[in-house]
Amino acid sequence: MTIYIAFIRGINVGGHHKIKMAELRESLVKIGLLDVKTYIQSGNIVFKSMEEKIILQKRIEHKIEIDYGFSCTVVLRTVDELEEIINHCPFPEKWIIAAKGASTAESQYVALCTDTLLEEDIKRLDTYKSDRERYHISGQDIYLLFYDSIRNSKLGNSLSKLSVSATVRNWKTLNKLASMAKEMQS
Repeated sequence: MTIYIAFIRGINVGGHHKIKMAELRESLVKIGLLDVKTYIQSGNIVFKSMEEKIILQKRIEHKIEIDYGFSCTVVLRTVDELEEIINHCPFPEKWIIAAKGASTAESQYVALCTDTLLEEDIKRLDTYKSDRERYHISGQDIYLLFYDSIRNSKLGNSLSKLSVSATVRNWKTLNKLASMAKEMQS
């Protein structure tokens, strides 16, 4: 049995694509997911399954489309993959401290992508990289560090133009989900 974390892109944002988490949990149990738990309203789900990642991703996306009437992207990571993301942050601690001190908003994020980036994606991201907006790519994940808010960030806004789908979560959310997944392991 594998513990997965599902990151659903674009639900409950700005009043669009609303899904109540209790209803979503019920929907996902109906397709055979086990021990389904959600965290906050932005589409973060921890669950167990014996199915493979790509099959689960498509089944969850299909269930949401059937039950809620819109399509969305689901990005899956295993508990081990999420722990690896957290344990291998590429940014030096002094950068993280400086970014946190420069802004009242969250500063550290990860964009979780459905696939690896193409060379053209990397070139696009490079055009927005600066001393105040940094990124590092590791496999299918893009670590992001902002000294100002992500909301007005050119680098952050360029993520929607990638050739692959991505959804972004802040560092605090990723750590909470990892904690929930670890609890599920015991």
